[in-house]
Amino acid sequence: MKKVHLLTIITFLFSSVYSQKAGHKNEIISIIPQPVSIIQEKGSFTLPYNIVIITPKNEEVKRIAQHLSRQIKTVTNQVTIKEGTSAIPRSILLSLTGNKKIPKDGYQLKITTAGITLLANEPSGIFYGVQTLLQLFSKEIESTVIHQKPNAWVLPIATIKDHPRFGWRGLMLDVSRHFFTVAEVKNYIDQMVKYKFNLLHLHLTDDQGWRIQIKSLPKLTEVGAWRVERTGTFGTLSKPTPGEATTYGGFYTHEEIKEIVKYAGDRFVNILPEIDVPGHSLAAIASYPELSCTPGEYYVSPGDRFMIWPGGGQHFYGLLDNTICPALEKSFEFLDRVFTEVAQLFPFEYIHMGGDETARNFWEKSEQIKALMQKENLKNLDEVQSYFVKRVEKIINSKGKKMIGWDEILDGGLAPNAAVMSWRGMKGGIEAAKQGHEVVMSPTDFAYIDYMQGDASIEPPVYSTLRLKKAYQFEPVPEGVNASLIKGGQANLWTEQVYNMRHAQYMTWPRALAIAEALWSPKDKKNWNDFATRVETHFGRLNAAQVKYAPSIYDPIFEITKKDSATIIIKLSTEIEGLSIHYSFDNSFPDNYYPAYSSPLIVPKDAAALKVITYRDNKPIGRLIVMPIAEMRKRAGIK
Repeated sequence: MKKVHLLTIITFLFSSVYSQKAGHKNEIISIIPQPVSIIQEKGSFTLPYNIVIITPKNEEVKRIAQHLSRQIKTVTNQVTIKEGTSAIPRSILLSLTGNKKIPKDGYQLKITTAGITLLANEPSGIFYGVQTLLQLFSKEIESTVIHQKPNAWVLPIATIKDHPRFGWRGLMLDVSRHFFTVAEVKNYIDQMVKYKFNLLHLHLTDDQGWRIQIKSLPKLTEVGAWRVERTGTFGTLSKPTPGEATTYGGFYTHEEIKEIVKYAGDRFVNILPEIDVPGHSLAAIASYPELSCTPGEYYVSPGDRFMIWPGGGQHFYGLLDNTICPALEKSFEFLDRVFTEVAQLFPFEYIHMGGDETARNFWEKSEQIKALMQKENLKNLDEVQSYFVKRVEKIINSKGKKMIGWDEILDGGLAPNAAVMSWRGMKGGIEAAKQGHEVVMSPTDFAYIDYMQGDASIEPPVYSTLRLKKAYQFEPVPEGVNASLIKGGQANLWTEQVYNMRHAQYMTWPRALAIAEALWSPKDKKNWNDFATRVETHFGRLNAAQVKYAPSIYDPIFEITKKDSATIIIKLSTEIEGLSIHYSFDNSFPDNYYPAYSSPLIVPKDAAALKVITYRDNKPIGRLIVMPIAEMRKRAGIK
């Protein structure tokens, strides 16, 4: 027994020494978003197996301490939460202070050999500091499995001072095109708060589904929340057949909305609800056809092509009228009921009214619209929509809320108190700011995370591509604009082609990391190569958390041109450094013994496909991509 006991002691001591060496060796700080200031010193702090978290007499901070306790229990034996104001040896002190040098939502985190101290003026600052602290642990902290391994509880000695650049740091989740359960929305919130996002924009209504219970309008969920089920590519799916059962869908009850709002609020996340009108309203019209200017048979769209869209956010041409009629008083009575209940459920100060992509061709033919234009002296259909938007704003304001809408609400004259969410590039946001209105930037060219992340030959098909490096170039404040009017920004995940939460994760990460850094970190801290290195570290953390992400950063970029009517030239590059690209034209599978790309390739005369794969340090790291020659000819413009 004595021998066994001695062996146990020796093993523990060896593990302790190893842990400190491992921690010292690997104490590269890799935080996303990048803090304002990091001062790192030599040495490490070893988290004891029995750790005390000290909190002030504040319920919000105690709740944060409980969250931290649950996380670090994966790498410790016991966590005790104790009320107090002074640190004790080898403890974690969470302290609210009146330090005026700490900005709003900011914090100061100090790790020494004696323990951890986290200071902030507000509980939100404590929360964000905890997210940073958790990133200083090794990736095992993200797992739900117990990992009492040494290098999981060794932290670098460091002092971090930090605060956000913008107050609006958002992600939009479209729950209309595909429905996500309460549990899935909570999971999405759990992942976003790790990177200091503080706003979740829920796109609750669209042509493909109405997702929020309105008790005074029961058909919205009895009819509008359900559609026939289709699987395939959005815009090509078949229409419902007569009598076909509407089996796909779902909605959130009042109680479920309250549950989501509380869950988010406990994590310092506001929920922005969007009711998209007057366009994108087919689910509402299928429920209440009398809201349309155009009599007809309406259905909740399963993803069929009922619109012709020229692209670039230009006006639709509707094959079916999916708009709520601005000329009908019952439309505004309907919206008053909707926004009454929405305002009661969501405590956030803003309600989003959509306002984007309104098809006007049915309005052009409507006698009711013509009569409205004459009555209100409206010169064109832009002014018709502006009339609608201004009336919606009055309704929303009457509920004690502010209105925000997509940048089309500028057309015909902006409502007097409205904020603008600029999606068609930055132009709409710039114009709104020049008019003195508040702006949230979410431009397609940097922040639309429903776009493909790599080459179309390997990604699920969407109409455009947004790579991580481009997303990282997002700068919310354009030159010459009053920065005080730019509230912040967000990334938008439209879900026409996103059928489940695993794919939603794949589309969100890692591009949301780039948006998080653009919205939190100082502008002068941005550095692509440094960010890319940190992203790779966080891939390990996402793996440990069992969160799916896109590895597109490792895949090559194709630039395909033609030399003449028969010759295709291929240039290959990568987003990050240190990768070699290996290729074959002979239908075999290339590895690191195959030719490495060094200069533009000319496609052999009778080749059928190009296969490429990236390697790092003689190990495969990218995905095998097969590019058919027929696709290359198409991209090169060779018929």
